[in-house]
Amino acid sequence: MEYNTQRKKMQLPEYGRSVQNMVDHALTIEDRAERQRCANTIIKIMGNMFPHLRDVPDFKHKLWDHLAIMSDFKLDIDYPFEVVKPEEFVMRPERIQYPQGKIRYRHYGRFVADLVKKAAVIEDEQLKKRLIRLLALQMKKSFVSWNKDGVEDQKIADDMCEYAEGKLNLTAEDLHLNEQRNLFNNNNNNQRRQNNQRRQNNQRRRY
Repeated sequence: MEYNTQRKKMQLPEYGRSVQNMVDHALTIEDRAERQRCANTIIKIMGNMFPHLRDVPDFKHKLWDHLAIMSDFKLDIDYPFEVVKPEEFVMRPERIQYPQGKIRYRHYGRFVADLVKKAAVIEDEQLKKRLIRLLALQMKKSFVSWNKDGVEDQKIADDMCEYAEGKLNLTAEDLHLNEQRNLFNNNNNNQRRQNNQRRQNNQRRRY
């Protein structure tokens, strides 16, 4: 008995061992015209295995690419498309450049620090105050998620001033965090009431 682990490794196992055997057989055909007819037949069989992909753009092109890959790029035929080359097949993607540098306060994250710096230089004073208050509320929520003992509003103001590098001068009273938290809680309560009302209405319809 021969196990799959003892057989030749398949480049594209989704097509199965039978199709791979057909490709291997095509490599042994010496007559070029016969080899071409064999390749065309293999492509038809491969296409029939995935009929739901026939309307996908370049589906036929991908099949011929797969045939070249399964033959280890050794099948000498007239391809109707320019197929993938071995060096392109093994090409690795470019390394993603991640932002460098330490995060001053990890519980706030990098994006909050960047947003505070941008908010500090906004010329529209009304927009600037609104954005700073929203950022302060987010910073307090992030701080509390790390430290369950809570945090003073002045600490949030001091951290924002530190992020802004001297371009902000804030006190706890400037942030109005209690007012914004109450507004946030009221919005959540309203949303919960609406969800409960929808569930009750749905139950009435059922009965």
